[in-house]
Amino acid sequence: FISQIPAGKIYKMKIALVRKNYTPYGGAENYLRLLAGKLLDLGHNVEIFSAADVAGTSYQIRSVKACKKPSILSNISFAANSKTALIKASPDFIISFERTHYQDIYRAGDGCHKEWLKKRGIIEPVLKQISFKVNPHHLLLLNMERRCFHSSRAIIANSIMVKNDIVRNYSISPNKIHVIYNGVDTNRFQSVDKRAKDSLRNSYQIREGKVVLFIGADLKRKGVRSLLKSFALLESNNVRLVVAGKRPKAELVTMAEKLGIDDRVTFWGPEREIEKLYAMADVFVLPTIYDPFSNASIEAMASGLPVITTPYNGVSEIIEDGVQGFIVEPLDVELLAKRMDTALAGSEEMGRHARARAVEYPIEKAVNAIGALVSELK
Repeated sequence: FISQIPAGKIYKMKIALVRKNYTPYGGAENYLRLLAGKLLDLGHNVEIFSAADVAGTSYQIRSVKACKKPSILSNISFAANSKTALIKASPDFIISFERTHYQDIYRAGDGCHKEWLKKRGIIEPVLKQISFKVNPHHLLLLNMERRCFHSSRAIIANSIMVKNDIVRNYSISPNKIHVIYNGVDTNRFQSVDKRAKDSLRNSYQIREGKVVLFIGADLKRKGVRSLLKSFALLESNNVRLVVAGKRPKAELVTMAEKLGIDDRVTFWGPEREIEKLYAMADVFVLPTIYDPFSNASIEAMASGLPVITTPYNGVSEIIEDGVQGFIVEPLDVELLAKRMDTALAGSEEMGRHARARAVEYPIEKAVNAIGALVSELK
């Protein structure tokens, strides 16, 4: 079930938000930045504790020392040093976005690592799957995850899928887990008319009549290989695929060439003004094998784009198949291609439905729910 948290009075307090790698890019980081800003608007004093060297604006970012490599030492050192820093700072309440040792609420925005390893079996060979069981890094994360789930006073899951994963894998009481969907900035991400869309495409020298958009940092996990195969099967050649979020490895560029679509695929890389990419697109596709709740997907919906994704993306819980988009298994490339053809043909109507659904989940609603939970536990 989704916890129904009353929108009662939110008391002003000193709140610490913990995120090891806080950067300008990435869905989770962008959400944390929005959350910090909205908490400030509500009158709270907010500080972010991070190992990243990023300057804050209206809120303070406290630097926490952590080893950069190897990843095992990085996670251990950040968990230990963030605890020391938090005890010294003495905030009224701590919300951690990491598997740490010292927090009141753990927001499982990265999902359940134990479940993620199971899902990786979809795309990894058998030997790789076996290695997960002995890999020191994964063993450490699983241990930290178990401790975090059991020690936190409350857990925020950003989808029913993640809540069920935690309950199933760690025998955590469902009553301890509060489902609060990620909010979206409905002012920043909006639908645009055809004139604005065409103007943007011209500025980027995109000549095709339609644009399919993918945004994600982990190209392998989020299904770019399946997307490229499906894109090659589209009925029309008058469509461009834009893959944004991270520079691709050479193998993906080679794959596009072998599929004969390299002249219609743009590997965009990171983009700060991401709303411009949504504005010039017609359909958003994310054939991910595991995404707790893809921020890019709900941003695309708010931008008036139909979203095609998989049942392993928490956003699928707010998408009616065939209305705001489609839900497809990540490796079913033929069905994915058919759904893209359908969505491209009906992108305007489906996009209106997508926008209408997304505005039901503004960032204010998510922040108020978190604030109410903090007040309730305090």
